[in-house]
Amino acid sequence: MISAKYILSLSFLLIFYACSSTSIEQRYNKRVEKPDTLSKSSRFTSGNDEKTFQKEFDEEPIEENPVDVEKFVEKTSTAFNSTSVLTDREKVMIEIVKYLNTPYQYGGNNNFGIDCSAFTHNVFFNSLNFELPRTASQQYLNGESIISRNSLKFGDLVFFNTTKNSFPGHVGIYLGEDLFAHASVSNGVTISSIESNYYKVRFVGARRNLKIVD
Repeated sequence: MISAKYILSLSFLLIFYACSSTSIEQRYNKRVEKPDTLSKSSRFTSGNDEKTFQKEFDEEPIEENPVDVEKFVEKTSTAFNSTSVLTDREKVMIEIVKYLNTPYQYGGNNNFGIDCSAFTHNVFFNSLNFELPRTASQQYLNGESIISRNSLKFGDLVFFNTTKNSFPGHVGIYLGEDLFAHASVSNGVTISSIESNYYKVRFVGARRNLKIVD
């Protein structure tokens, strides 16, 4: 008999490559939508979004050591529990994978284009039925405050001061190992390292809204 752990791993890779999601639908009786197949080069969904970026954000994010997203997804999926019931952590990760490569859109909230706070909102609502406030500044005031990066746990919201007119300007979901998932204005929904200089110097704290079950 094929183990649940194997099915989870296969399902993650199928979702990531935008292939058939039949396995996970049959295994968990849950509809899984494919992520959009828009090119990574589609940084913005319109000229207005590019103008918004130039007007609002402080500078272009530069990551010295870009994360190998494909390798991370594969590694994470193989580490899941081999039980028949999805854990909270697995539910959150599956939802994150659905959005990978979605282009950034200021004010967007779906797979055709999404901004950072809509991404965090949708991931938590769709995976755990927990509703966050809509904006990064509102989410920054919600939940338990986590000041030290050494205290971060999977599922914590991490915040960065990246914009000229609002604080904090950016939010993502902490994944462990100094990595976080977010809707980047440069690359769309992706996984980045807090250790990148751009994010390291702009990190302003985190919030814990739920205790995620592994």
